[in-house]
Amino acid sequence: MAGQAIRARPTSRLLNVEAELYIVALLTSHNRRELTLRCLRNFFGQTFDSAPPDLRAIVIDDGSTDGTSTAIEAEFEDARVIAAGGSLYWARGMQLAESEAIANHRPNHLLWLNDDVTLDTTALERLLVAASRYPDAVVVGALRDPDSGEITYSGVRQSSWHPLRTRLVEPADEPLEADTFNGNVVLVPRPIYEALGSIDGGFSHAQADFDYGLRARTAGFRVVVAAGTVGSCRRGSRDGTFHDTTLPLRRRWQLVQGPKGLPMASHARFLRRHGGRLWPVFWAAPYVKLIASSLAATARRRFRRHVAAA
Repeated sequence: MAGQAIRARPTSRLLNVEAELYIVALLTSHNRRELTLRCLRNFFGQTFDSAPPDLRAIVIDDGSTDGTSTAIEAEFEDARVIAAGGSLYWARGMQLAESEAIANHRPNHLLWLNDDVTLDTTALERLLVAASRYPDAVVVGALRDPDSGEITYSGVRQSSWHPLRTRLVEPADEPLEADTFNGNVVLVPRPIYEALGSIDGGFSHAQADFDYGLRARTAGFRVVVAAGTVGSCRRGSRDGTFHDTTLPLRRRWQLVQGPKGLPMASHARFLRRHGGRLWPVFWAAPYVKLIASSLAATARRRFRRHVAAA
């Protein structure tokens, strides 16, 4: 059951890994030069008890104007930068990075890595330990808030009836099974990425990570959260997003339909696959909730002004 400690299955012939490890990290970046550089330094600076794997990185620089590409190329000889025009966002950027990695490297593992993650120095080794124990699994690294220590990103468990209701898997001393995952730190072994095909760039930005995890489980693989946390990453604020009820309805509607919101076509793409027969209901619910919450917030503000003026 998802979220419970699991036992390793016997390693099948298909899932044997080669002795010499070769790992390619996939990143997308847009005007976050210092964060991206810090992330790459932590990745290439990983420590290992045994012979270290061969580490490479592919970074999609999606229209940065802050010198991201030049800085990466000057500092990291094992990082390849691919420049894009600024319209890829996370899903299509990661799909492009993955396609490049598979076509030119075909590594033992792909490592999805958000550029705002600060990896612990032993993070990759601990992910590899989990991958060796559970070779039929996508291995997820849980992340903590750098100040509070609260878990910010991890694997997730889904509600038994609602595909959009999830809760984070709190990591334990042993790996735990999940339903799908946040895509901040994810180790994908070669047999799985070859079986599933690429990250789906048909999504605008979000939901491509949840989709990949659910596709993996449908294909008979598992999603495993490695023991403990592997680094830190702050959870994104809801201020200024479509969740922010202080914004006017018109602005919230623009944001929800933007690439980083929950645009209707992308949302429908996810729910047609994973929402079951009630997917149209689940699809409509966030937009109805947004309108209702905005109208309610407006009514409260008017009431407070009326009381203040009385």
